[in-house]
Parts: sequence; structure tokens; C-alpha cells
Amino acid sequence: MLSNLQLNRTLAKTVRMSTSKRTVSAAEMQNEWLEVQAAQQDSAMFQPLYERYFESIYLYIFRRIADEELAADICSQVFLKAMQRLYSYEYKGVPFSAWLYRIASNEVAQHFRKAKKNRIVSIDDANVVDMFEDIDEPVELPSQEELVVALDKLKEDDLQLIELRYFEGLPYKEIAEILDITENNAKVKTFRILNRLKKKLG
Repeated sequence: MLSNLQLNRTLAKTVRMSTSKRTVSAAEMQNEWLEVQAAQQDSAMFQPLYERYFESIYLYIFRRIADEELAADICSQVFLKAMQRLYSYEYKGVPFSAWLYRIASNEVAQHFRKAKKNRIVSIDDANVVDMFEDIDEPVELPSQEELVVALDKLKEDDLQLIELRYFEGLPYKEIAEILDITENNAKVKTFRILNRLKKKLG
């Protein structure tokens, strides 16, 4: 029996196509930083940032909530808090979305603390292949159910790292910013988590 996680196959298949893995260039991030600075001076200038990242942040929340209306409510709260705190934002060499993901992550965690409901995990077979390709030694791919049982035994921070890396497709630099750790630490932790998962899967 799964104590913390619920598997949602339909959700995984529904939202996987929208998961972006594109690399953002340094020039694009610099231009975006100019947009953020403009929005810090005039809140009306926040609209392009909102339109650019609404879908990805909404889907990030939806994959964990599995409730369209609730995900929309939490997403609205994320962008409201982002606007309220925009004055404190500082460019750190990663896309603005990393900051939004951090706020969204906190909002989702707060929701589950209050609701005391099981966490949702959305797994697609392609995610599993990507994950296990990063393990040094060959390992037989587990079923989705077997993987969820193994993921259920991870600490929340470790599970979040795996989701950000393999289910959201984010680069380590952005993950480091979201989780407030160094990029090298994110890589090392991921390697260790994958090895623990390998042992749990036997």
C-alpha cells in the first residue's frame, strides 16, 4: 500500500507533451532579466512573464494535485505572490521560471500539509527510461507501480529532485536554484538517489 504517493498514468500521458526541455540561452536570460526589471518598476509589465510561464507552472502543479480547478487556484496564488515579491528578485544566471517553480513548490507542499492528502506522482515510461539511463550499471526497467513504491520511500526533498530532473526535464542549474542548493550538490544528490532507487528495486 502506498502511504504517500498515488500514481496517475492518465495525467502523465496527458501532460507529458507540454513538458519543455529546451535550453535557454544566456542572451535570452539577459533579455528576460530586462523584462523583470521593467516589471519591478511597473507591475503592468509583468504580463509577458505571466503569459510565458503560466502553462509550465500550471502543469507542474497539476501533475502533483490532479485537480484542474485546485491547480488553477494554486497557480493563481503562485503568480500573485511572484508579483508581490518581485521587488526582491535577483538575477542568478537561470531563467525567471526557476524562481516561479520555487514558489510553486512551496505552495504545493503547503497544500498537502493542510489537506493531509496523498501526494500525486505522474510517471510516463519515457521518464523512467531517461532516469535509468543515468545509472552507471544496466538495470532492468521497473513497472510504474514498482517505481512508485520505491519513490514512496524517498524523502520529500529527494523525490522533488527526481521529479524536477526527470519528470519536468529541468537542467541541474535551475534545479539548484529551485531547491536552494549548489549545482554540483544537485548532481551528486541525484546520483546517490538513483543508486538508492536501484537497490530498492532489487
